[in-house]
Formats: sequence, C-alpha cells, structure tokens
Amino acid sequence: MMKRKLFKTLTVAVVGIALLAAFATILGAQQQQIRTPRQTPPPLNPDYSRMEIETLPVQGKIFLLAGAGGNIAVQAGDDGVLLVDTGAEKMVDKTLAAIRKLSTKPIRTIIYTTLADDHTGGAGPLVKAGSLNQAGPGLGGRPNEADLIANTGILRLMTEIGEAKISTDRWPPSTFHGKQKDMYSNDEPVIVESVPNAVTAGDSIVWFRKSDVVATGEIFNQTSFPFIDLEHGGSINGILSGLNRLLEITVPKHLQEGGTMLIPGHGRISDEHDLLEYRDMCTIIRDRVQNAISKKMTLQQIKATKPSYTYEYEPRFGKNPAWTPDQFVEAIYKSLTAQK
Repeated sequence: MMKRKLFKTLTVAVVGIALLAAFATILGAQQQQIRTPRQTPPPLNPDYSRMEIETLPVQGKIFLLAGAGGNIAVQAGDDGVLLVDTGAEKMVDKTLAAIRKLSTKPIRTIIYTTLADDHTGGAGPLVKAGSLNQAGPGLGGRPNEADLIANTGILRLMTEIGEAKISTDRWPPSTFHGKQKDMYSNDEPVIVESVPNAVTAGDSIVWFRKSDVVATGEIFNQTSFPFIDLEHGGSINGILSGLNRLLEITVPKHLQEGGTMLIPGHGRISDEHDLLEYRDMCTIIRDRVQNAISKKMTLQQIKATKPSYTYEYEPRFGKNPAWTPDQFVEAIYKSLTAQK
C-alpha cells in the first residue's frame, strides 16, 4: 500500500515537472519571438522598398530599431531622442517614422559606433530632420539640428575617404579623443567608450548605465564573424580587447541569462552569455591562426587546411556572402602578421 502511494506521488511530481518545463519552453519561445529581430545576414543588394523597420523594447528607456541596415539604439525620454547609429540612407524615411512612433520629441543626439554605411548612411537627413522646429545647439552650433558625435578616428577616416564617397553631412562635428566621453541624457548617464583599432581605427561602444544596455557596434555581430576593416585600422586583437571590455561591463541576472542587455551591430538582442560565446569563438580562431603563423605556414596553407579553422562556427556565423569564413581568416592572418 505504501509503495502504491509513493508511486502515485512520484508520478504526479514527474507530470508536474514536465508541465512546468513545457510551460517554460512555450514562454521562452514567446519571449524570444518578441525580442528577436532577423538573425540572418542582410542581403548583399537589399531592396529597400520592401524592407521594414521592426521596433523592439530592450530595457529601461532603450529600444532597438532593426531592419534599417545596422541595428539602431533609441533612447527616448523627456529630454528628447538619442540615437546610436542611423542605418542606411535609403531607409531614413522609414527610420524616422519608427522613431516618431516612440517619441515626438526632437532628436537631440546621434552617436556613431563605427564607419560602415549601414551605420552612418542616414545621419545627414536625421541630423537635419531630427530637431525640426526646435531651438538647440545642434550641428556646428546651428539651431534645429541634432548633435552628431563620434570618436576622432571616425572623423579622420571620413575626411581621408573624402566627400565624393561620404557626404560632409555625415561627418561628425562633435568628436572625442581618448578613452571615453561622458554624457547625461533622459535621466541616465551615457558613456561613449572608445574601442581602438577594432573593426576600424575609430570604433566606440555606447553604455546606457541606468537602463543597463550597451550598443556594441560591429565588434559584436550576431549574424556573422566580426568584420575587420584592415584598410581603415581594424585588427583582430582590437576586436578581442573590445569584447573583453564588454564582458567587464555586462552583469548577468541569473545563471548567465538576462541582466545587462546588448544591442549588437546586427542580429538579436543579447546578454552576457551570448557575448561570452562570441568572444571565445573569436579567441579560438585567432589562436589557431597565430599557432599556424608560429609554424611558418603561409596564408594559402592555412586556407587549405581541412577541417577549416572556422569549421564548427560556420553554420552559425559563416552564412554572410559579404564576409565569408575565408575572408575572416585572411583578415586575422594579415592583422597578426602586420602587428608582428
């Protein structure tokens, strides 16, 4: 009799655990669906007329606009709107419409994280349209325009590339030199921190301290291996330094889940665990290439090695036709040999 009761009790407990697990799975899937923009790399030649902006709440006062090119972080509050990156130029009308659904306040500040067109292309129109009919310091001290901020390295790169390729209304007039620029916007500290020689020579991350959100720029990309722009000062060790700095900032809430939220250059909202896996992936591939260099292997020999140095990560990060695993390995090789 006691065994039968014990069996029934255990059966009920097992069924209860199974139901709780199923409920948690359903809830997690719902949350993932709500918080997850497109996780595939953007197309090489996008049809912007068919692309739409997806708006996702991140945490605190921060929202993510996905689908305009690179991810855009939006801080909205009583002071106005602060943007981190601007998306592609051809998406600017849709971007501005998405911003206006979040806030009708003027766009006061735009911050660059990197050089790429899909992060800076919409700056000119957004600077001019942002603070329309509002008095304020704005670009170059003129009223009715948002302030455009970046590391001095970005301004230097843009001027070197020239206005024939990058219009001057995308050049940041407000720059900072050194480790970081401190700001206060919408009742929270905002830290713009330099990440030297990462994707380019002028990258930054933007940390919203009260909301506990970091916009990472392209050093952390949930759809691809990180791009290394060798021509403009990028390096694999700079990217790893930036990823390690992000790990110092992020704090998990429970069992490596939740807590500090990250807005990557592309892809879904992330947390410390996602970042840790990405940092480890970059470190492992970097170390494999470094080991091959120490053995006097040529780039051609490294590329011909089977399995490839990126093989286990290719199903997750190797689907970007604009930045293939071979290109990533070649950039690491050239970065390491140039530094040596």
